[in-house]
Amino acid sequence: MNTREDLIEKAKKIKLLLLDVDGVLTDGRIVYDSRGRDLKFFDVQDGLGVYLLKRCGIPTILITAKGSRAIKPRAEDMQVEQVFTDVSSKSEVLEKILKRYKITNSEACFVGDDLVDLGIMHKVGFAVAVANACAQVKECSDYITHKPGGRGAVREVIELILESQERWQEMLALYSR
Repeated sequence: MNTREDLIEKAKKIKLLLLDVDGVLTDGRIVYDSRGRDLKFFDVQDGLGVYLLKRCGIPTILITAKGSRAIKPRAEDMQVEQVFTDVSSKSEVLEKILKRYKITNSEACFVGDDLVDLGIMHKVGFAVAVANACAQVKECSDYITHKPGGRGAVREVIELILESQERWQEMLALYSR
């Protein structure tokens, strides 16, 4: 675990936010209806956070090991740049993303919660585990959120990034008029 100063230095460098979906943007529950369609629960404050981050010029990309029809409309609502579904190796996708956005590993933040996230977490500059992540993910993270996945953890990370980059007050001002 890093000191507060280390966290701020890592967060200052971030130019791209990468998010897992199940357990990070959702609370991890997967509910199936009577027709076998899955339902996911997303947090509205996380969504506004992603939108605010984009207003500051920092795009968000979703990378998930599992596909779902619920992901695409939510991604569109939040105005994320790209969605990668059914990804078995998130590390391999990371290399393509870094090239496309012309950034280095140290300029990327990834938020994860489970074992499938370990590889990519070891490669980004700012690795974040949600509060309800498994022990191994928490051990390799630079920061562990206070809030659990699907309950404001993503917003917490975004506020940390924007505060570190001295942009949070600017975003608050948009809604204080």
